[in-house]
Amino acid sequence: MQRRWRAANHRRGLVRWGGNGLEVVLLHGVRLTVTTHRQIAATIVNVPTSVLIVDDHPSFRSSAHMLLEAEGFKVVGEAPDGETALESVYELSPDLVLLDVQLPGIDGFEVTRRLRANGNAPAVILVSSRDCGDYGSLAEESGALGFVAKAELSGAALEALLP
Repeated sequence: MQRRWRAANHRRGLVRWGGNGLEVVLLHGVRLTVTTHRQIAATIVNVPTSVLIVDDHPSFRSSAHMLLEAEGFKVVGEAPDGETALESVYELSPDLVLLDVQLPGIDGFEVTRRLRANGNAPAVILVSSRDCGDYGSLAEESGALGFVAKAELSGAALEALLP
């Protein structure tokens, strides 16, 4: 059973009940898992919130920055190309990289592959002004968590793709 709810403090969340217990997910917050209803202790896991935005258009980076911060994400940096993105990931250690597909130099697919090859990579979500279908299977093969069209970018769209 799964039920959406809104707490008194206006934070949206999701409550799931399954065979292993109750899971409460606060969007832009924490995930609380109780394995049985009698268990006193609970496990709190931080939901990824720090974001590196990678796009060659300054206007998109600025818009995405404002949108994501307004929705509770912490934008830790921005990068205009693939090379800078790779350097920034190692320097800033973001939880999530919002990565444009079409970048000068190294494209978003190759940046994702290189990050994945490192082993301790952040989550990667690809973005583009084009439709995902225009790229065929490249998005999936790159190892990214998913794809969001730039016109549909929102905190909820990113959260839907995060594990």
